[in-house]
Amino acid sequence: MIAIVGRPNVGKSTLFNRLVGMRQAIVDEFSGVTRDRHYGKTFWNGREFSVIDTGGYVEGSDDIFEEEIRKQVLLAIEEADLILFTVDTSEGVHPLDEEFARVLRQTKKPVLLVANKADNPGMSFNSSEFYVLGFDRLYPLSAVNGSGTGDILDDIVKALPPDTDNKDIENPELPRIAVVGRPNAGKSSFINALLGVERNIVTDIAGTTRDSIDTRFNAFGFDFYLVDTAGVRKKSKVHEDLEFYSVMRSIRAIEHSDVCILMVDAHEGFAVQDVNIFSLIQKNKKGVVVVINKWDLIEKETNTSRDLEKYIRERISPFTDVEIIFTSVNQKQRLLKALEAAIRAFENRKKKIKTSELNEVLLPIIENTPPPATKGKHIKIKYITQLPTPTPAFVFFANLPQYIKDPYARFLENKLREAFDFKGTPVQVFFRKK
Repeated sequence: MIAIVGRPNVGKSTLFNRLVGMRQAIVDEFSGVTRDRHYGKTFWNGREFSVIDTGGYVEGSDDIFEEEIRKQVLLAIEEADLILFTVDTSEGVHPLDEEFARVLRQTKKPVLLVANKADNPGMSFNSSEFYVLGFDRLYPLSAVNGSGTGDILDDIVKALPPDTDNKDIENPELPRIAVVGRPNAGKSSFINALLGVERNIVTDIAGTTRDSIDTRFNAFGFDFYLVDTAGVRKKSKVHEDLEFYSVMRSIRAIEHSDVCILMVDAHEGFAVQDVNIFSLIQKNKKGVVVVINKWDLIEKETNTSRDLEKYIRERISPFTDVEIIFTSVNQKQRLLKALEAAIRAFENRKKKIKTSELNEVLLPIIENTPPPATKGKHIKIKYITQLPTPTPAFVFFANLPQYIKDPYARFLENKLREAFDFKGTPVQVFFRKK
C-alpha cells in the first residue's frame, strides 16, 4: 500500500489518477467516505498494489476540517508501506514542504520525493533544489502528461516489501476469511465467540483493533483462517478518525482474503460506509457474506428482517446474490450459519463449469431471449466458455459484441447464477468477436 502525501495543491490527486489509470489491469478507483480521499489499485511489473490519495497536509491550522485532514495524513503515513512525498516544482521549496519533510524523516517507511509539475526539461532541472529537504532520491515528473512516471513506478515496485501473501501460512490452500466492517460492529467479538477464548483483545471502544491477526479455526467440521481486521490498538489513538482508519485496515484485510464477512451493527443499519466496504470487496473480486450483528437487541415486528434485507439488497445492487445472516454474537446465535455461508461463497468462487455444460444450458436461453437488435443489426451469440482466471469469469463469443449493452450482460450473469449457483461471489461477463 502506498500513500501520496504533501501540502495542498501540489497535484496529489492528479498523480493518483495517473498511477491508477496507466494500465488496463487496474481494478477500479474507489471514492472514500471523506472528502478528497481516494483508494485505487494499480499493476506494474508483476506487482499489484493499492494507492491512497490524501488531503493536503497543513500544520497548526485553526480550521477544523484542515486539522482532520492532517490527522488522516498522519494515519496514512503510519499505515502505508511506502510514501510518495509530493512537492510542486513550479513553486519551489515551500515552508510547509520543510515542515512535512521533518515529519516524514521521523518515519522508518521508505519515502520517495516526487517533484511534480516538471512539465519540461527546464523545470526538471530546477527541481534539484528539493534535495534540500534531505531525501536521497528525487523524481521529477509531470502527473498531467505522464512523463517520468515509469521511472518512479519501477522504483515503487522495488521498494515495496516482498509479496508474502499466504507464503507464511501453514496451509495456503485453506480459505482465508476476513471479518470486516465499521468500527464497533462486533468483528473481534465474533471471532472470540467462535474460538471460545480471548484470542483477540475486545473492548467497547470503536477501533480497538490494530494489526491483522490470522487465526486458524479448526472445529465443527470447518478448517480455515480467520483474519480479524486488526489487532491491539493503543489507547492514545482512539481520538483519530476511525471511519477513515477502518477503511484503510479493511483494504489490507480484503486484499489478503478469499471471502469477507461484512459485519453490520443492527442498531446503526446499513450505512454509506458499509456500502463503500461492500464495493471494495466486490471490486477486489472476493466472496462476501453480509452479517447483521446485535439482532437480539432489535425490537422486531412481523417483517422486520425481511424489510431490512430488501433495503440492503437495494443498496448493494446490482450485485445482490449474497447471503444475509442475522446474528447475535453475545447470544452466539447463527454464528456457524455465517461460517457455512462464507465457505459456500469460497467454493462458489473456485467453481469451474465445463464448456459443454455452459453451452447446453445457456444457448437455448439466449436463443429464446436474444440480445436486442441495435441499428437494425441482429446480434447472435454462438459460444460460451469460462476463462482460466482465479475467480469466475465467462466470455460470450458473438458476431457483434460491441452492440451488447449492460442490461443484457446483467441478464446473462443472472442466468449463470441461477443455473450454476455463484451466490456470494462476483461474476465477470465479457463479450468477444467469434
